[in-house]
Amino acid sequence: MANILRDPRQHPEAVVGDFTHPDPVRTFTLDDVAFTYGGRFKQRYFTKRGDDYFPLPAQWDVAKKKWLPYHVEAGTDWWVPFYGPANFDRPTGPTCDGCHSVNYDVRTKQVTEWNVGCEKCHGPGSAHVAHATKANIVNPGTLDFVRANDVCIQCHSQGRPLHNPIEGRYFDWPVGFTAGERLADYWQLEETKFGTTNFFQYADVTSHKNRMQGNDFVQSTMYHRQLRCFDCHEVHSSAVSSLPVSGNALCLACHTKENPAGLRGTVSEHTHHAAKSAGSQCTACHMPRIEQTIKDNYVAAHTFRFITPDETEKSGIPNPCTSCHKDKSNGWAREELAKWTSTSPWRVAQ
Repeated sequence: MANILRDPRQHPEAVVGDFTHPDPVRTFTLDDVAFTYGGRFKQRYFTKRGDDYFPLPAQWDVAKKKWLPYHVEAGTDWWVPFYGPANFDRPTGPTCDGCHSVNYDVRTKQVTEWNVGCEKCHGPGSAHVAHATKANIVNPGTLDFVRANDVCIQCHSQGRPLHNPIEGRYFDWPVGFTAGERLADYWQLEETKFGTTNFFQYADVTSHKNRMQGNDFVQSTMYHRQLRCFDCHEVHSSAVSSLPVSGNALCLACHTKENPAGLRGTVSEHTHHAAKSAGSQCTACHMPRIEQTIKDNYVAAHTFRFITPDETEKSGIPNPCTSCHKDKSNGWAREELAKWTSTSPWRVAQ
């Protein structure tokens, strides 16, 4: 279970923000907080008014250990024009809670449980609890690859319901979807526009912000080869990134020499970096951390494409070479890549 939302009264250890020292950015106290939200990159705070929850106007930057303002600005998320300008005009029910609960009811605003419980990914479970059979529970591992990935993409994507408003409000999650169904019957992914850089995407349509892993993944060769999110991620783990093994071992388990998409030599021969160095990690070039989750903090792209220096010059999308070698230019990176004889210069150096 992903315990993103925690009640600080029941779980005081969940609070990572500094409520001890005054700060002009934080205009509320811990007594105002009904739920903490997150804690790995950032922590946000929800308060309750009536039967709705609302985001408080400051968030804690975990890495920098400082308070930052929290307010979704105009011209960012698509739903902003449909709500008032203040945080207290924007309840979390339609904008957040559907993905951080089980069975959020859009009419009553009640949930079966907060956070990602079993039924979020396995569908209704009461019949299975009463008499467990394979037929009365959804096992994503037995679904076709589209519906299996939809279980994850329902929340790890940016889009909007096919029909909005719902019960008079605009929702930012796939209302009505249940694991095992086809997500496309409820949800449309954010439209991509080649050549455009905006809040959601870079010009090559790689995602620009966090929570868009699904938008990236459906573009990838991996997805079209019918891989599923849980072929790489251990979904029942609470570990960071939920990976069953660390380093290159996960990638190389499939990308073997026998695989047409595998390596022809050693990892260092492929990467042109020293073995076991940061530059020899598969993710360094194929999953660069360029998608923003909070100011100056980024998560990995999931298209698995190598972004070339030329693409940086043409559209501004960061490439992994100069993102790591910050003192070097795109021209330098292009010249270095052109020297590689193990990789097509038409692919990486242009």
